[in-house]
Amino acid sequence: MTNKERFIEIYKTKIHRDGSEKLLEFLMSKNSDFFEAPASTRFHGSYEGGLLEHSLNVYDCLLDYLSRERVQKTYHLNYSEESIAIVALLHDLCKINCYKKGIRNVKENGQWTQVPTFEYHDTLPYGHGEKSVYMISGYMRLKREEAFAIRYHMGFAGNEDARNVGAAFEMFPLAFALSTADMEATYFMESQSSYL
Repeated sequence: MTNKERFIEIYKTKIHRDGSEKLLEFLMSKNSDFFEAPASTRFHGSYEGGLLEHSLNVYDCLLDYLSRERVQKTYHLNYSEESIAIVALLHDLCKINCYKKGIRNVKENGQWTQVPTFEYHDTLPYGHGEKSVYMISGYMRLKREEAFAIRYHMGFAGNEDARNVGAAFEMFPLAFALSTADMEATYFMESQSSYL
C-alpha cells in the first residue's frame, strides 16, 4: 500500500464529520499538492511526498503515545479515533502549495555544483498552526481541543508566546500529545542525522 492509499484509507475510515468529504476532495484535487509536497525545504521530509509521509508518521506516533497505560490511566487522555486522525493527518495543511522546486549552489570537494532544492513561498502567510486550523475550518468544524492541538502542535519550538503554549498544553492535553508526536516524527523518524 502506498502512503497516499494509506492516508486515504485512514481518512475515510476514521473521519466522518460533515464536510470531511469535501476536504478530502480538495486534498486530492489539482488545486492541492498535499500528496506530492515536501515537509520542509532542507530538513525533515525535504523531498516529494515528505508532507504526506510526515503526516502519517505523526499519526502513528500519536496513536502510540495515546495507547500508553500511564497516558490513559493516570493522565486520562482518551480521544476518539476521529479526533486523533483529524489532528495528526491534517496538522500541517498550512504547507500545501507553499514549496516550489528550485536550485541552490553547494560546494562539494572544492567545486560548486547546483543541486535541486525546494523554496518556500507562502501566498497566505497566516501563521503555521493557525493557518492549518483556518484551512480545515473552511470545510468542517473542529472541536475546541482539536483546534488548539493543531494550533499549538509546534509547542515551544514555534514562534508562539511560551505562556500561551504552556496554557494550551494544560487546558488541552491533546495539544501536548500532538506536539510530542510531531517532534518524535520530525527528530527521530525523519531527521537526516541518525539518533539511533
